[in-house]
This record gives sequence, structure tokens and C-alpha cells, in this order.
Amino acid sequence: MTSVYDGQGKNVACTVIEVGPCSVVQVKSEKTDGYNAVQLGYGERKEKHTSRPLAGHYKKANLSPKQLLVEFSGFDELAVGAELAVNDVFAEGEFVDVVGTSKGKGFQGVVKRHNFGGVGQATHGQHNRLRAPGAIGACSTPSRVFKGMKMAGRTGGERVTVQNLEVLKVVSDNNLIVIKGSVPGPKNSIVIIEK
Repeated sequence: MTSVYDGQGKNVACTVIEVGPCSVVQVKSEKTDGYNAVQLGYGERKEKHTSRPLAGHYKKANLSPKQLLVEFSGFDELAVGAELAVNDVFAEGEFVDVVGTSKGKGFQGVVKRHNFGGVGQATHGQHNRLRAPGAIGACSTPSRVFKGMKMAGRTGGERVTVQNLEVLKVVSDNNLIVIKGSVPGPKNSIVIIEK
């Protein structure tokens, strides 16, 4: 993340994302596939790290293997092999959704994972129960722990969508887009931007 100054002189937190160039790998139509969509490929991938079916899919489009392959709807009249630049799709002032994988935080307790307050909250002489979850059972009638109970476990590393982020600036020379706010994932991770 970084920050920029807007027209009123306010310092606005933002994220700079490299967008494309993306290549059109396949165009799906209502006639052949039952729906209209465009498959876009981004990044570069070595030939030896590409499965044979995927390599054949790229070879059919006369393209080298790409790192990411995503389908989008809403594009009209695009040909296979065409390149999409950032200024072809995005404009300043519009709002987008960003999809990514959140940072993995490993196995965490209930205080960090679910914002529990801890048992007793440092009172009643409980020296070793500050970050414990407390009792989780009901009584003898269910005689079990209900599914979905908030307990300790692995946190993060999930698909997250952040909606309605404003596009502050489009730098077409370097295929960069400046988005207001934060996006999911660590630095240099791959995200999907949807309109």
C-alpha cells in the first residue's frame, strides 16, 4: 500500500496494482458453450510447468502458457489472441471489486481468530485462563458440541472479495491502476479485478 493526495489535499491510502496486459485465450458464445464469456490469460508460465491439456488450450490460441486463466462476461467483439491494456477496461472514478487470497496466519486461538475476550478477563485468580475459549458444551440434552462452534483453528488463506473500491488513477504507460483502500493478500500476489 501507499498513499496519494486527492484534489482537496487529503492523504488517501491506496494500493497500486499492475493490470495486464491480458491476452484473450478463448471466446465463449451462446451458440457453442451456452453462455457468453471471454477467457483472459495473465502473466507468464514455463512450458514444463504447464499440463498437457492446458498447453494444448494455449497452443490452439497461438499463445504461450499464462500464469492465470480467468473468465469474464461483459466483453463484446474480442478476437482470440487480442491484448487488453488497462485503459481499455478501467477508467478513473469507477468502482471495482477485488478478489484475492487473504494472508495465512496459521493455527490461532479464539482471541485472535474470533475476537473472544478470554475467560474471566484477568480476574477471579485465574492465572492461566486469559486466552482460553471457556466451556463449549451445552448440557446433557444435546450431549454433544454443535457444528460450527467458534473454536481455535487455521486462520486466513481464504478467498476474500473486497467490494466497491474506487479507481483513483489509471497509468496506461506501465499498465498500473491505483485503487483506494486495501486489497486482500500479501505483496506481489495475484488478484482478480471485477467491474
